Amino acid sequence: MIPASTAPQKGAAHAAPDTAISTVYRGLILRRYTRLFGAAAILTALIIADILTGPAMLGLTEVLTGLFTPATADATTRVIVQDIRLPMTLMAILVGMSLGTAGVHMQTILGNPLASPYTLGFSAAAGFGAALAILTGFSLPFLPWLTVPLSAFVMCVLAAALVFSFSKMRGMRPEIMVLAGIATLFMFQSAQSLVQYLAAPEVLQAIVFWLFGSLLKASWNNVPIVAIVFAISTAAVIPNLWQLTALRLGDARAAAIGVDVHRLRIRLFVVVAFLTAAAVAFVGTIGFVGLVAPHIARMLVGEDQRVLLPMAAIVGAIIMTGASVLSKLVSPGGVVPIGIVTALIGVPFLFFLILRGQRRHW
Repeated sequence: MIPASTAPQKGAAHAAPDTAISTVYRGLILRRYTRLFGAAAILTALIIADILTGPAMLGLTEVLTGLFTPATADATTRVIVQDIRLPMTLMAILVGMSLGTAGVHMQTILGNPLASPYTLGFSAAAGFGAALAILTGFSLPFLPWLTVPLSAFVMCVLAAALVFSFSKMRGMRPEIMVLAGIATLFMFQSAQSLVQYLAAPEVLQAIVFWLFGSLLKASWNNVPIVAIVFAISTAAVIPNLWQLTALRLGDARAAAIGVDVHRLRIRLFVVVAFLTAAAVAFVGTIGFVGLVAPHIARMLVGEDQRVLLPMAAIVGAIIMTGASVLSKLVSPGGVVPIGIVTALIGVPFLFFLILRGQRRHW
């Protein structure tokens, strides 16, 4: 018989490892949420900086007055702050969040570090749709301002349907989806080139400006549309966060714990298509955000989708608002297209990833 005096000692011995594991886990969670709130603080600072900067060279007092008490501001300041700068900033946040989230979804369901809405042809398809609408001069009868964005949106969704159709023929396997996406990318890039070749010089200028990507198209008409699509897409994914985390372990392991991998992959693919279509329809082609933001978020908080998704959204918004600030500082008195700035930011980071050899995240 075991002496009674030894029982508490054995119980304490068994409890010690559990306590240590619990302490380590709590520390890990604390670090992740600390970094999440730190990223949110950086985004807040960039939002303020983005509203403060611009070709009009308004002072801090004028901007704050136009932002918080527009009734007391003069008409010019009120228009610049409320009708130009604020929609541009909100659009930068929404587009960054949409592309960052879409990039995480793409990399998760495909298990590929190079997967993103841009590299799989969705953005190229949107560009072709917009270019085609500009070339033909077609205009919607009651909402002419929505013609080019709607054309870009529809073509982006059609590109997603094309990739989906080819992938479904081969069982929705990740490698088939990647190959179909790359083929779609080259096809729509070629179609873009053909449209530009056929366009007159003045039409070509409008097409190229759209393809560069610019927040100058943001307005109170289109900001709510992007916000609604992002909100619905996010709500549709929240119930599947644990399944997405499990999917990073591989299809076989995810299926072993009850995840319907095939159905989840289809659902996420549809969400990515609408997120991307809404994001690029109003601002033009934006590259690298959907590719870079998930990598940064993954390095900061790991693979837990409960933290990874909001971090990727915040990092995407940080990249877009930071690029917006830079686009106005690089050319005083003007605004450089933000698509150029995001590419200049994204390329060095990809080289950094290559040099660091971030294989542990995959």
